[in-house]
Amino acid sequence: MQLEASCHCGKVKFSLESHEPVPFMRCYCSICRKTAGGGGYAINLGGEARSMKVTGKRYLGIYQAQFPDKDGSGTHPSSARRYFCTKCGSALWVWDPTWPDLVHPHASAIDTPLPVPPDNVHCLLDSKAPWVKVEGEPGDPRFGHYPDKSLAQWHKDKGFAQ
Repeated sequence: MQLEASCHCGKVKFSLESHEPVPFMRCYCSICRKTAGGGGYAINLGGEARSMKVTGKRYLGIYQAQFPDKDGSGTHPSSARRYFCTKCGSALWVWDPTWPDLVHPHASAIDTPLPVPPDNVHCLLDSKAPWVKVEGEPGDPRFGHYPDKSLAQWHKDKGFAQ
């Protein structure tokens, strides 16, 4: 599915091909919550990095979260790069050189009508803010850390894979 997307002010626009366009996974980690989550979570899709086209690149900012070192001596940056608009602050996508062929646009930046998911997967609930109520259906899969299935596997299992 071809996805068209933009920031709130329209300075940054992007498009990409996605084989995982159903917005199913709600991430409650502190990074997603603080950089992109309006409901205390963010929803990322899967896309092909090589198909991505971006206009307004001069308005892009990149944030790399910092993690504490295991020995407590300081911090080190996450390998993931979170792209945002420097004019309006909209969270746009996440890209990580660990998986260079993938890009994960935030569902909130997508302008193309997206399919409605049959259920939601709730992940990283161990870092959910205390004020956040986990919404969804009682049977929705919930994980303290990462789900046991990948984005691609979930789409395949649900019959959405292309």
